[in-house]
Order: sequence, then C-alpha cells, then structure tokens
Amino acid sequence: MLSFLAGLGLGLSLIVAIGAQNAFVLRQGIRREHVLAVIIICALSDAVLIVAGVAGLGFLIERMPWLVVVAQWLGAAFLLTYGLLAARRALRGTDLGLSAQALTRARPGGRLVPLVLTVLALTWLNPHVYLDTVLMLGSIAATHGDERWIFAAGAVVASIVWFTALGYGARYLGRWLNTARAWRILDGVIAVIMIALAVSLIVQAVSG
Repeated sequence: MLSFLAGLGLGLSLIVAIGAQNAFVLRQGIRREHVLAVIIICALSDAVLIVAGVAGLGFLIERMPWLVVVAQWLGAAFLLTYGLLAARRALRGTDLGLSAQALTRARPGGRLVPLVLTVLALTWLNPHVYLDTVLMLGSIAATHGDERWIFAAGAVVASIVWFTALGYGARYLGRWLNTARAWRILDGVIAVIMIALAVSLIVQAVSG
C-alpha cells in the first residue's frame, strides 16, 4: 500500500502542473468535444510511458541523450504552431461563446481524427514526459524493488484520476465562458502557455 500511495503521489505531482497537454484537455472539456477520447488517449499514453520507465527504458535515454534533443526540437515546432493558432483564435475571436443551455445540449462538433493526432503529438512530442514520466519515475520505481509494479500502478491510477477530473470537471467552467470574449481570453492563455513551452524547449535544445 505504501508503494501504491508513493506512486499515486508522485504521479499526481508530475502531471498536475499546467502544461500543453493539460491546457488542451481543459479546453476540450469546456467545449465538451470528444472528452472521453481525449481522456483515454492521455491516460493510456501515460500508462505506456510509466510501464516503459519501470521496465527500464530510462536507461536507454541515459545512454542515447540525442533522443531527448530530437524530441525537444520536434516538440518545440509543434507547440509553437499550436500556440500561434490559438493566438490567432484569440485575436480574431473565431470561437463563439456558448450559453449554459447550449452547453447542456452540445454535441461533439470537432472531427475526431485531427483531435486524436493533436493529443498524441502533445503527449509524445513533449520531451519532459520522457525525462519525468520515464526516467525520473522509472528510477524512483526501481528503489521499491519487488513492489515497483505496485508503485507503477499507483502512478497509472493518478493519471486516470487527474485526466478524468480535468476533462469532465472543466464543463462546470462553462457558466463563466458563455461569451466570445471569455473564449478569446482562454485561447490567449493557452497560446501563451504553448509558445512559452516552445521557447523553453528551444533554449534547452540549444544550451544542451
């Protein structure tokens, strides 16, 4: 039980911080577009990375550091593109606000395939996920010896709980996002997060 709780706590500490993936899940939760699909992809991706870390993929990253550099440049390019698109939405106001009644009756309007590709890119092109989820979590799991898989189970549960709470809890923010101006502000915040993360990745890649 102690190993499970340790994995649960560390898992939450690594994923709760607002980042590109969390910002996207929050936005989809507020829009009520394919929320379950987004949650499943994020949680399943985390589970795969956690298992890989516990199984020893972290040692491969330690021996081939250039993999992280490649992920940094690819992640920066994607985040910068997505951030600029969000900034354009914020400036042009292309997303109309929805009333509380409309949100209640809302149907998923976005296409599923582009959304799935976006979630996968936000997850797998983020080099921090390899450093934190794979390397750090995998290394700490190794200290639990035979109970390392119980530790991993706790981390996986943390991921499922967090993304479910974020995706389905976000809909309650709809009452404050019932105007076009509110949506533009939200997209502006998302744009700042994405572009800032992209810049930080570029700086890390150049200085590393």
